[in-house]
Amino acid sequence: MVKFLRWKKMPIYEYWCDSCRRIVSSYRQNPSAPLPHCPRCGNSKLKRIFSTFSVQKTYKDVYEDILSDRELTQGMMRDDPRALAEWNKRMGSGEKSPPEYEEITQRMENGEWPVTQIEEKRKEFSGQGENNSESD
Repeated sequence: MVKFLRWKKMPIYEYWCDSCRRIVSSYRQNPSAPLPHCPRCGNSKLKRIFSTFSVQKTYKDVYEDILSDRELTQGMMRDDPRALAEWNKRMGSGEKSPPEYEEITQRMENGEWPVTQIEEKRKEFSGQGENNSESD
């Protein structure tokens, strides 16, 4: 898989080592430079394999995308729960929310503020559950 390091945009190339039968990854500025040696067995006859690539955005890029979306920023200014759900989705870079927040996110995407659920989660995480208080 060819990926780019966030801080340098240097591609990662993958090679196959016939000797130890493993995939070897190598950070390379120039793909025409001499092939690397296998770090496990030292084999110098690696075969470059076809792989996919990905480019990951920095948080700055994500913020710039969000701020350039006029509809989203106006929704955030109006305290629209749909805008907050969209902002959260973009900041998560497509990662799925934990199961305990899926219903909350769904309600926000439908335009609801799930205040009761949010308060229950806050109490749960702060250790103030329903059974923690005793009355006289």
